[in-house]
Amino acid sequence: MTNGNGRHYPDDLPRHSVSAGGAVVRDDGRMLAIRRADNGEWVLPGGIVELEEDPRDTVRREVLEETGVTIEPGRLTGVYKNMRLGVVSLVFRCRPVSGTAQPTAETPLDFGCQAAPASFTRCDQAVASS
Repeated sequence: MTNGNGRHYPDDLPRHSVSAGGAVVRDDGRMLAIRRADNGEWVLPGGIVELEEDPRDTVRREVLEETGVTIEPGRLTGVYKNMRLGVVSLVFRCRPVSGTAQPTAETPLDFGCQAAPASFTRCDQAVASS
C-alpha cells in the first residue's frame, strides 16, 4: 500500500476505525446515555466517523439518530482505544440544543427493562442499574 506521499506500507498493517461519542450534559448535570440492546450496558451515544466526515459532525449525526436530541459539540474531552477491536474513540463534551431523548430506530424500546433506552440520567444511577 502506498500513501499520498509515495511512502510504501505493508498490506498487513493493523486497521483501525475511529468513532466519536458525545458526553451530552444538561445544565442540571444529567448526562445523556443510551442502553445497548446487545448487552444492556449504558453508553454514550456515538458511532463510526465516515471517511470524509469531521468527528464533530459524526457526534451531531449519531446523537440525533440514536436519541432524537440535537446537540452542539464542545471540546474534546478524551481519546480512548479499544485494543481488542482496534477502535479509537474521540469523546466530545456536548450541550443539548433541542429535542427530547426518546427511542429511535437505532435504540428500540425492546430491552426487557423499564428504563427508556435513551435518557438523561445521573451517572451513578446508570452504573447501578447495569
